[in-house]
Amino acid sequence: MTTMRVIATVWLVALLAACSSAPYAQRMQQRQDAYNAAAGAPVPSFRFLGRMWSWEPLSNSQLVVYTVPSRAYLLDVWACPNLTFANAIGLTSSIREVSANLDKVLTGRPYVPCPIIKIRPIDLAKLQLEQQAQREVDVQSRADGGDNAAPPADH
Repeated sequence: MTTMRVIATVWLVALLAACSSAPYAQRMQQRQDAYNAAAGAPVPSFRFLGRMWSWEPLSNSQLVVYTVPSRAYLLDVWACPNLTFANAIGLTSSIREVSANLDKVLTGRPYVPCPIIKIRPIDLAKLQLEQQAQREVDVQSRADGGDNAAPPADH
């Protein structure tokens, strides 16, 4: 009987994990879509003074780098297996410039550096609008006859 409980528990945990991953994957896809929509035309390079303000992985081949709070770049890289799990990253640069097809994203010692394929500046105002549009909820009235109508307000 103990074996059956263990099997049932493992099955339940696996089922819950499978159910919870769909919304996470959907949220990550929405974030990636918002950043891609707000990204401008590719640029050959961007100024990098050696310190990042923030970064966010969007997939194993795309990330966002904030050089300062008001300036961000969408970087497309070759498949980078550790990118979504890395606690910290580094960027190579030459003369304070990170260049596409020359510089790399570093994700840790045992992993190969990930070459940067494309750099696109992000319009942060447009990104904010995209993210707000994704958070909006469509309000629809119920078509069930009004049995669940809100109580009248006291005046």
